[in-house]
Amino acid sequence: MYFDFIDFFKNIKLVDVIEFLGTFAFAISGVRMASTKNFDLFGAFTIGFITAIGGGTIRDLFIGVTPFWMANPIYLWATLLALLFVLLFKSKVVKLQYTFFLFDSIGLGLFVVVGAEKTLSMGFAPWVAVIMGTITGSFGGMLRDVLITQIPLIFRKEIYAFACVIGAIFFTIAYALKMNLALNELLTATIVILIRILAVKFHWHLPILNGEKSNK
Repeated sequence: MYFDFIDFFKNIKLVDVIEFLGTFAFAISGVRMASTKNFDLFGAFTIGFITAIGGGTIRDLFIGVTPFWMANPIYLWATLLALLFVLLFKSKVVKLQYTFFLFDSIGLGLFVVVGAEKTLSMGFAPWVAVIMGTITGSFGGMLRDVLITQIPLIFRKEIYAFACVIGAIFFTIAYALKMNLALNELLTATIVILIRILAVKFHWHLPILNGEKSNK
């Protein structure tokens, strides 16, 4: 484990920092939601970890690589750090709905960047990168919501996964145009986070598919 940490920090890239911060942010959102359901510490850690690594794990399995969190224990430590963060600031983090929304939005934006960039770097087509960016950003939250028995945000009328799609499209276009990578990463994450915030603030949503109304 010691040498894993040394190797990680020696070869660290901006995308690794983004992935760590995304893991931390999503883990906080998962732990926070588990706290509202009165989970014990192990349960809260488990929900936080699944929230943080769920989307990236599915992405890595699809593109045929070892899931990112299995290559270095730092992502476990990021989840533990998120658990401690929630414990230390419990009165604010658990009670305020805005804290969940904020950290969930940050994780969403950061993981879209990671998913799209990793897919493109492996030579996959841009349309695959858009799908993988969306999966990386949104599926961890979907697993979180399923495990705590509530309708996943991705299936509600709130703009959630669609923000990931827009961000991933922007990233792939900018990547093809040879935009500075760090700038592309920053702009993409910002776009996703802003869309999410503005969508909630102004009640933007996609058209709802209504089924046949019952005559009863």
